[in-house]
Amino acid sequence: MNSRFLRFCLVGAAGFVVDAGLLQAAVTLAGANPFAARVGSFLAAATFTWWLNRHFTFGVGHAPSRGEWARYVAAMTLGAAVNYAAFAATLLMLPFAVHQPWLGVAAGSVAGLAVNYLTSRRFVFRR
Repeated sequence: MNSRFLRFCLVGAAGFVVDAGLLQAAVTLAGANPFAARVGSFLAAATFTWWLNRHFTFGVGHAPSRGEWARYVAAMTLGAAVNYAAFAATLLMLPFAVHQPWLGVAAGSVAGLAVNYLTSRRFVFRR
């Protein structure tokens, strides 16, 4: 396995913790709708993973910019669509998952992994 891909997976696992943790807190503590709250938890996790991926995975040496962050989030849109579709399908097919939305986040993370890696490598952090 490619070491860059492995690092990307490790960053993704950390991003999963951020995404699932924020979403679970919003649903459990604030009574938020999991479908709506997922947008905020995803953006927080995307920002977190952008920072880690630029340093840890792709070794970018120049200073970060809003443009790079915007390219990253835009590139993640395709992966986010795959991710959100798997998330929503999990919550709709497994009614108990509405109260445990981290299960949907896990399904979505796995579903969007390859798409997110390829768009990150080819469009955001290419050398």
